[in-house]
Amino acid sequence: MEESVCKNFVAILNSELMVALGCTEPIAIAYAGAKVRQVLGKMPEHVEVACSGNIIKNVKGVTVPNSGGQKGIAVAAALGIVGGDADRELAVLETITLEHQETVRQLLKTDFCDCSLVEGVANLYILITAQAGEESAQVEISTYHTNITRITKNGKVVLEKKEQAPADTGDVVPDKSQLNLKDILEFGRTVDLKLIAPVLERQIECNSAISAEGLKNPWGAQVGRTLLACGGETPDLRTRAKAAAAAGSDARMNGCPLPVVINSGSGNQGITITMPLLTYAKAYGKSHEETLRALAVANLISVHQKKYIGSLSAYCGATSAACASAAAICWMLGGSEKQIADTITNTICTVGGMVCDGAKSSCAAKIASAVDTAVTALEMSRAGNVFQPGEGLVLEDVEGTIRSVGRMGREGMKSTDIEILNIMLGK
Repeated sequence: MEESVCKNFVAILNSELMVALGCTEPIAIAYAGAKVRQVLGKMPEHVEVACSGNIIKNVKGVTVPNSGGQKGIAVAAALGIVGGDADRELAVLETITLEHQETVRQLLKTDFCDCSLVEGVANLYILITAQAGEESAQVEISTYHTNITRITKNGKVVLEKKEQAPADTGDVVPDKSQLNLKDILEFGRTVDLKLIAPVLERQIECNSAISAEGLKNPWGAQVGRTLLACGGETPDLRTRAKAAAAAGSDARMNGCPLPVVINSGSGNQGITITMPLLTYAKAYGKSHEETLRALAVANLISVHQKKYIGSLSAYCGATSAACASAAAICWMLGGSEKQIADTITNTICTVGGMVCDGAKSSCAAKIASAVDTAVTALEMSRAGNVFQPGEGLVLEDVEGTIRSVGRMGREGMKSTDIEILNIMLGK
């Protein structure tokens, strides 16, 4: 493939596959909190946290890691302010201690933090204002989780971004518009693994560890453990794949302090891409190289779908992630380009309407459902069966179908997103 396309795909992987500790929405708030204290230069006396609806939706029900079981926007912001390390970005709360946790509990018994909904902004938007005496500071994050777009101190602008583009990775700025299935598969076949192995091996290590933790211990609703228990003495491959993915989410949604490697801004999506593929690779005796190449394909197929939908919406990202994992499994097992395309079509035209009602324990069950659907889609495609153009959102080719489902998720589900938020806020 063209060198420029290859470099772009490498840059996309390097920019997307970030390490994050805990659900990325509360972590983004904690990151903004740590940054605003850094800018202020002292402990604030009062902070105001204004967030978009999708941030509120994804923070309301999830346990903040290293919080001692606490939940919510104020907890995330206060933890970042009290003990976070802004230089660690999405691993900002790795430095939290038991003393920090207790300080936050005491602070939040006072009027230290006010939280509010802000409308008419990007789906992913956070603005934290901190005050200490006559001094003040503000940090604004927009569009993606580490994208600080504005910093002020005492009313003076310290930083302002006009363009909200992903960070430069080396000499290439990632361009997701170039992604398509044909080139992704060619990249998987031909890329020099030295260029991508470090980030993919980190993804395998982190996501496997949190999956194992979720299977070993009783986190949240224990979806992964339940699936294995119901599978008898020797659960089948499909059940093991579902359980491995769900268990990682069980732990992550309920405050497990282990880091994950994310995709499209989401740790749950990173886990859902990784664990079914690793389960199949092990079952079929695939080599480390074959596994890495398939994982690269899976990550890029997921990003390809999400570029049409956006980071946060009413569309459950477990769908696109599970779809990508199954498509890459098909590729890893020698499937043709048509079978891979049909796996994508069969998945997203079955469960593409599953809604996101925030980050919480039930995400693990949604992941299991998405993986189950994706495995069925894979088996259908290998048997030569696929949904036909004109049936619902299925268009003439897989690229058209991905776009149509993306449009439904981005535009068609806007009103759904608003109603979900209104219900969650008790309106």
